Amino acid sequence: MQASNLSNHSLDFRNLVAKNQFGTFFGVSQKVFDTVWENLTGKDQNSVVYISMEIGADPDVFHPIKDRLMDLEKTDSMDSRLKIFIKKLFNGPEKIPCYGGGLGVLAGDTLKSFADCRIPIVAVSLLYRHGYFSQIVDSKIGQIAQSVAWNPEETPGLYLLQDPENPVQPLQIEIPFYNEYDQETMATAQVWMKMEINHTLDYFVPELLLDFSLADNPVPIKNAAGQLYNSESSIIKATQRRMLGTGILPVLQALGISSYTLHLNEQHGVVVALQLIAEELTTILKHSDLPQASNEQIISAADKVAQRLVYTIHTPVKAGHDRFNKSVYAGISHRSCRHILELLAHDDESPQSYNFTTLAMRVNRTANSVSRLHRDVTHKQFPGFAKKITAITNGVHHLTWISDARAEFFDSFPELTNWRSNPGVLKNANKLKDNTRFRTYLLRAWEEDTKILYQYVNKMLLLHRNQMTSTWIDPPNHYSNIIDFDTKLDPKVFTIGFARRFSTYKRADLIFDNIDTLCSIAVRNKWPMNFLFSGKAHPADEPGKSVIKLILDYQQELHDQSNGLVNLIFIPNYDMYIAKMMVAGVHIWLNNPKRPLEASGTSGMKAALNGVPNLSIMDGWWVEGYHDGQTGWKFGYEGPIDEANLSESPETLLYAEDSASFYETLPLVLEEFYEEEVKSRFIDKAIMNLSLNVPIFNTHRMAAEYLQKYQLKLPSSLQSKMDDFGKLYNSNDFPEI
Repeated sequence: MQASNLSNHSLDFRNLVAKNQFGTFFGVSQKVFDTVWENLTGKDQNSVVYISMEIGADPDVFHPIKDRLMDLEKTDSMDSRLKIFIKKLFNGPEKIPCYGGGLGVLAGDTLKSFADCRIPIVAVSLLYRHGYFSQIVDSKIGQIAQSVAWNPEETPGLYLLQDPENPVQPLQIEIPFYNEYDQETMATAQVWMKMEINHTLDYFVPELLLDFSLADNPVPIKNAAGQLYNSESSIIKATQRRMLGTGILPVLQALGISSYTLHLNEQHGVVVALQLIAEELTTILKHSDLPQASNEQIISAADKVAQRLVYTIHTPVKAGHDRFNKSVYAGISHRSCRHILELLAHDDESPQSYNFTTLAMRVNRTANSVSRLHRDVTHKQFPGFAKKITAITNGVHHLTWISDARAEFFDSFPELTNWRSNPGVLKNANKLKDNTRFRTYLLRAWEEDTKILYQYVNKMLLLHRNQMTSTWIDPPNHYSNIIDFDTKLDPKVFTIGFARRFSTYKRADLIFDNIDTLCSIAVRNKWPMNFLFSGKAHPADEPGKSVIKLILDYQQELHDQSNGLVNLIFIPNYDMYIAKMMVAGVHIWLNNPKRPLEASGTSGMKAALNGVPNLSIMDGWWVEGYHDGQTGWKFGYEGPIDEANLSESPETLLYAEDSASFYETLPLVLEEFYEEEVKSRFIDKAIMNLSLNVPIFNTHRMAAEYLQKYQLKLPSSLQSKMDDFGKLYNSNDFPEI
């Protein structure tokens, strides 16, 4: 996608190799590498550590180095080292399955924008040898979770750092674990680094991934290191959080990174605050016998440590907040740690638990929600911290999620020049709204993306049908029994996309609450519809898995009752590659959570960045992206927020009310898509998404807002550029609902 603006022929490949005491790296020059490293290790501590339990940045959806090399014709003159790097780049695995969903993908998008904007950031996360999980879907069983097999050693852009004192050995850090008797057990992690390189190859953000799956580690540590969000037991869950939080300071010290500010992307890594408080108490007490610290000394230390922490909370859903029974935590932590937790992580609702969200709320200099509505909800949930909780509405990385066809389309119009470096340029799309050529080219790009999506789906359906004779899996889609080489799904049919984590509050089955009504809309008006659904439920979320099974069960009824006009397709094993096809190829993006439980949501933003209108409940980001109907449609409840709204109980999920509202709205959408006399309105909404929503819902703008929290000192030219991004939008300009 980025290659068209860059000259591959003038590229000096020898200038894409850099090295330091921790290894040899490919993709940036030595000068660029040294600049980044000097920024992170400077005595002025003028950099930030971004801490996230998961980071989604698969190389198959954003690959700036590969884009630069794509036109390469000869490699014979290269030395062997370059050939090894390039062979791995073009032939190595294209997945890094260390993310589970939106939180991780947001983290990856954020770091990409920091790299684009040349901000001194380093990220810390965990490396999971078995990833999240691979999803198999059987029509009779539903979701089946399968362990992911991947090899980080073969993955391009991923490097096992070496020990400077013994370069043939990997760099390792050690962290202590304790039992209830304060007996110490050491756990060891080796350190991987992924380079998040920007599209011009002149800056990168290092992502440090701690790998605890070493043979000599205690069995409980290895069990926790295997799979992201392993929920076999509370102790594994708590151990994962502790591995992340306790590993941060040692890895920074091992690499000489001096960052002052630490940004918690959710509370998962908040144990780092306990480490910092312990260090501060050692200074206050002038010894390391921390159990002697008084409550006043602990609170004083916490207040000082809070000046180093920035905290982003991502969910109002209680299940998303880490709570650990005190007896569980006693098995992995020192009593001095538990003393601190008694003071700072007390849970009024569950006095026998430590609430790590409360701890993160308590120990920070600033906290933020991820949308304007989520800010209002968070104020109600945490009234004691309301004064310091502001809104920074999420965004997405436009260079990752805008399709190749849309990018080529943008390049065709001088009014959109420099859109890659400045997504705010897309506001000029409004000036081209009545330009016939602009509208025609948009439709052509859209049709190309829809064609790509349907090629994937039809091939998948045929593959599943053919696998019936060779595997025990029943095809997840009824349409696999129908499709053949002459009968396939038609990309010209109105296509609704829905893809996200399957959790009950997201109500994936809402629009099928009354199949009679839904099918009658299609039959009465002869308006065919295809619904493309995808997403995973956590393996331990039985209600979420039951929703997937419901989706599968509706397929034949929809097809038969509509005389084949309505088809529901489920795409298994949702990942970033599938997401990118869907958000560009569908005609409308659907989101129907129970308001206000969707803190932000980013899949709809990705669709909007391709000009695809949304059809959504007024929750999360859509409250800000709707623009009085210029960019899509709304339906469902949008009244005031109170305690009852925050319930996830089945009887409070408003299925009848919100589905009825959907059935009233859907014909308005279909009319604009199918009826020639009003079809121009549909294209108008697509163009207004480009003009109104691309400048807002991008991670460059979001990065600028975070910079205001980070208090970094940047060169004046860079600060001016970031200030311009910050001016694109500010959620806090709007009052509470």
